[in-house]
Order: sequence, then C-alpha cells, then structure tokens
Amino acid sequence: MPIVDHATRLITCKLVYYGPGRSGKTTNLTYLHSALPNGQVGTLTSLATRRDRTLFFDYLPVELGTVGAYNVRFQLYTVPGQPYYRSIRQLVLQGADGIVFVADSQRHRWSDNLESLQDMHACLAEHGVDARALPLVMQYNKQDLPASLAVSVADLSVALNFRAVPEFAGDALHGVGVFDTLRSLGMRVLKRLGADEGTESAKRAARALRTPVSSPRITSGDVPMGLYADAAVTAAVA
Repeated sequence: MPIVDHATRLITCKLVYYGPGRSGKTTNLTYLHSALPNGQVGTLTSLATRRDRTLFFDYLPVELGTVGAYNVRFQLYTVPGQPYYRSIRQLVLQGADGIVFVADSQRHRWSDNLESLQDMHACLAEHGVDARALPLVMQYNKQDLPASLAVSVADLSVALNFRAVPEFAGDALHGVGVFDTLRSLGMRVLKRLGADEGTESAKRAARALRTPVSSPRITSGDVPMGLYADAAVTAAVA
C-alpha cells in the first residue's frame, strides 16, 4: 500500500516489474533511468545475485500534480526472475501498488511466462493481496524479433492477459513501449489513489510519464540508447 508522509505531503507508491528471468525487466528500468531527466530520478541501485539482479530507483515527475494536497512519487523495482529466487521476489513484491508483468516473447520461453505469472499470483496471495484488485499492465517484450522466433502479441494476450488489462508490445532494449507501459501503470495507480483521469492533475501526470529521451546518461553497456518512440500497441482497459 502507498506510504504517506504527512510532514512532507508526499505519497510514495511502489511499482514492481515482474516476469521470468531475462525477459527484459532490468532493461526496462535501465532504459527508464537513463532516459528520464536528472531531477526526476534517484540513484539506480543494483543488488546482484549470482545470475540476476534486482534494480530500484525513485521517480518523481515534476509535472505529476497532486492527489488531494499530496505529491506522488513512484519507486520502481525489478525482481530476479530465476525460479530459485522466489523468496526475494516475494519480499520485493510485498507492499506493491502496481505491477508490470514483462513477458518474454521468444517462443521457447512460453512455459516460463506461464509459470512466472502463476508464481506472481501465488506470491500475492501469500501476502493476502487479491491480484484482481491490484493495478496490472502487461508488456510483451522482444517483439522486435522475427516472427519465426517470437510469439505474436495476439497469442500472448490470449494466454496471459485473462484480466484484459492494458497490454503493450515492447522492445525494451531500444525503448519501444517502455514509457507507454510505465505511463499506463502510473495512471492506473493514480486512479486507484483517487485521481480522476479526467482532471487536469491526471492529464499533467500523463504528460510527465510521456517524457521523451533527449540526452541519455548511459552511452554504453547493456542498453544502446536512442530517441524514444511509441510502440504500435493494442490496449484493452480493464
């Protein structure tokens, strides 16, 4: 649930990127952190395990507006996707206000996606959380791969998106769909906090979450940078 600091009039919401190992969760956060303006993001922290990483950083859009008299900050987390890190995933998932499920579109990862989604629901249930009431967005990553290697968005949607939540095709390595995914989840979390999507405050939030890339801070490593481009997406709103 959100953390409310009455002294600073700040509401902090936790957004978790969930999915199988190497599906693109880390790439999503790395891209976001490199692309957003310096004044809007905190330090990117990486907790390395043997084969995976947990990343997190604070995100405070300057144009977010308020919920009531309070500003809103997002804390973005990834979870390690390898099966034997379940206890870490469960710990990171605790207190989540919204989830991005990052599916790997590669054909040989079909069962991994299904198992990870089942694991997510089981972990939420163990925390006493009704997954149907929690804001959720689906991202089908690696859709840049040829059709012979990647499952289509339509087929992934049938298999994974039984709640008919917003869903996005993604190529997180190059930023395609990354901001669309974050913006959609952020708006759903704001709406749950009581922000009417038709208000000027909510519109400012949408504009802030649409921040384009102009001068990325990361120029080498895992994520090649480029200008942000919207993905061609079919979104079904629950």
